[in-house]
Amino acid sequence: MYGDTHTHNKIKQKKKAGKKLFCHKFWGISCFTLGERSSKMKRQKLFTAQETCELIFNQAVEKNDQDEDDSSSDAEENNDEDRAYGPHASSFSEESPTSPAAETEEQYEVMENDEYDEEESEPEMEEVSSVEDYTSDEEKESTDEEESVEEDPAETEDPAETEDPAETEEYFQSKDKKLIWCSVPPSDRRRMMKVERDKSHCGPTTYAISRIDDIKSTFALFLPKSIEEVILNMTNKEGRRVYGNKWRKMDPIDLQAYVGMLILAGVYRSNKEPTASLWHAESGRTFFRATMTLKVFQKISRIIRFDDKDTRGDRRARDKLAPIRDVWNKWVSLLPMMYNPGTDVTVDERLVPFRGRCPFKQYISCKPGKYGIKIWAACDARSSYAWNMQVYTGKPAGAQSEKNQGKRVVLEMTEGLQGKRITCDNFFTSYDLGLQLLRRKLYMVGTVRRNKPELPPALVSKMNRAQFSSKFAFTETHALVSYHPRKQKNVLLMSTLHRDAVLSTRDDKRPKIIEDYNRNKGGVDNLDKATSVYTCKRKTASWPLVVFYNILDVSVYNSFVLWSEINPAWNQGKCNKRRLFMEELGQQLVIPYIQRRKVIPRTPETARFVRENRQFCSSSTSAAELPHPAAPTGPSPKRKRCKFCPSKISRKASKICQKCNAYICKTHTITVCHACN
Repeated sequence: MYGDTHTHNKIKQKKKAGKKLFCHKFWGISCFTLGERSSKMKRQKLFTAQETCELIFNQAVEKNDQDEDDSSSDAEENNDEDRAYGPHASSFSEESPTSPAAETEEQYEVMENDEYDEEESEPEMEEVSSVEDYTSDEEKESTDEEESVEEDPAETEDPAETEDPAETEEYFQSKDKKLIWCSVPPSDRRRMMKVERDKSHCGPTTYAISRIDDIKSTFALFLPKSIEEVILNMTNKEGRRVYGNKWRKMDPIDLQAYVGMLILAGVYRSNKEPTASLWHAESGRTFFRATMTLKVFQKISRIIRFDDKDTRGDRRARDKLAPIRDVWNKWVSLLPMMYNPGTDVTVDERLVPFRGRCPFKQYISCKPGKYGIKIWAACDARSSYAWNMQVYTGKPAGAQSEKNQGKRVVLEMTEGLQGKRITCDNFFTSYDLGLQLLRRKLYMVGTVRRNKPELPPALVSKMNRAQFSSKFAFTETHALVSYHPRKQKNVLLMSTLHRDAVLSTRDDKRPKIIEDYNRNKGGVDNLDKATSVYTCKRKTASWPLVVFYNILDVSVYNSFVLWSEINPAWNQGKCNKRRLFMEELGQQLVIPYIQRRKVIPRTPETARFVRENRQFCSSSTSAAELPHPAAPTGPSPKRKRCKFCPSKISRKASKICQKCNAYICKTHTITVCHACN
């Protein structure tokens, strides 16, 4: 057996070269293997330098005791054996009891000089809690005395229980050297943090269900009287300032008719069509001419206001959204009251197209409109119901750029939620955001940018990766996956929901994290698509009016979601249910204005439309609700010959029959009450 000094010098020389130290049994004695682990030693454990020195010391003591028992009668032969063990052989004799301590100090001195760096050795070395003893075959057969032995893992391990190379623990250090990621999910004794799932009712709230009677009442939940009063007061004040005594005061019926016409314009997809063409006598729409004149519509579009212009200057110095802040805050506060989102919630950004002057106009190249007003939104991933919104007004004047903006937005958008799964893109996702959401009992799933400091370089790298391969890394709370779909393409996702490395059965072997992200990432994008197809937006240079148009678009869509879930049998099987909903909503908003219109339009088609709506209203109203029976129809501005009088008499009349619209005189008129009718 080699001497201790020779062995430690060899260890010192190889460890300085940066090679690993392995211990295994060879020919019944303990030896050391320096360098890379061979294929025969895959199942053997890795020992630290301190544990190796202890093994050498224990075996030397045992060997010396056995030699002393065998050679107690021959002292000269015993001295030769001591010289064979080197300069420390005297430490094992009974005459020098302090020698083992000296030898131990020398061994630890060698160890301290060659100690590994703890951070670098932790991913590579498996720490063993206790040192096991090794025994030779002769010692196992002897029955004279029992000694503590250490068994080689390679000899005692069952080949059927060998560890799969794909499941071996591998550790990765993050870029900022603050996190250690492991390739194996946390075991039972190291479970990831659990969050209780929200099992409450999803869909329209009890508050909304109790107040919904028809389509118009559904829309009134998002545009209540409190918001109408603010708009009417500020609009009438501006109208008196501009037109003076010529301004006719607006009331709720006027405002509802104006909103209804905007919705109907969105139904016909005429947002880019000139407003005058909608009132054209030949190519225009009958509904617009029957409701109000073009001049009145343009006047309201010019005068409508949402705040007091006299005090706007002071408020604008503190808030860039001051011209519509009051209406916006009241409207946003109503969104969570009407609907409980499902298990999955999507947080993303929206861009309302606008190219006019605006102090917080943004440019986003990936959006269809490129330029516009950016709005943060939190939507239900299944129905795309807008649950919360926030206008991004940019950084204040003279202030520095905001740090961790994505984290702040997600925390504000999801305030009040519990037990939900938040899906967001790489602008928002971060390790710290996942921890903050877990404290609020929320999960996070999202893509992550490659430059994040908490990512390990081993998963960010795209070199030497097979197609459709996946690499996983885990901490106590997070899971990270690196998916390689094609050459020079690497997709990184972070999740606090998933706890294992599960792959799909598809040909491309996508991880389950990616499938869950793809299923829930389109909540806000679907809202953008739906509101852009049937939008009530009109061409304008006023950005507060653009925000108001967006409020109407989102309110109409949210109303449709509520109505569809409360009445699932409504127009069941039709593909254009939302278009039918908007068309019926627009008609219900403008009919009260049509009924009180004093002057009937000149064109025959429009006049017939007005009469039909008046007839529909009078027939739908019961006689008990009216104090006096109404006359058949008011006088028409034109007088024509009676249909039943002979031509010799040529009697002209202004009254019209309710059914056939024929002019009839007083002689041929029959008065019938509403009950008999």
